[in-house]
Amino acid sequence: MTRIAVYPGSFDPITRGHEDLIRRSLEFVDRLIVAVAVNVAKQPLFSLDERVQLIEATVPDKRVEVRSFEGLLAEFAKKVNAAVIVRGLRAVSDFEYEFQMALMNRNLAPKIETVFLVPAFDLTYLSSSLVREVARFGGDVSQLVDPVVQRALKRKFELPR
Repeated sequence: MTRIAVYPGSFDPITRGHEDLIRRSLEFVDRLIVAVAVNVAKQPLFSLDERVQLIEATVPDKRVEVRSFEGLLAEFAKKVNAAVIVRGLRAVSDFEYEFQMALMNRNLAPKIETVFLVPAFDLTYLSSSLVREVARFGGDVSQLVDPVVQRALKRKFELPR
């Protein structure tokens, strides 16, 4: 039986921290679905299609599928037959929200477990919003994102290549 996990997020854009969690998730699942969320509360820099394309270009592993979804994560996870939801915890401040979400998802989909992963030590400070902010002002994000993402950020902010 194939063990499927869902790793949800907005990925606006995908960072080295996301890549780290994707690679490490593949150590304990056979297939990982990176689920790009449509979040009506956020105004993303990259369109849904752009985010999906950036993830596909950044993580070219045949065990990784990138899909977008709307609505409840638990319903999406059930639809794709996932056994696990993967979430990243960068700091203690993330825990309370993530814990609440995990309990709600367990209530909605009791057979699906949530697994929390802590990113590599050198990536714990990293977030998509920080990357966007640094890129917006022309800062060097080469250590924070894949070169494909770095070029996309430069195009978005019309910075010299």
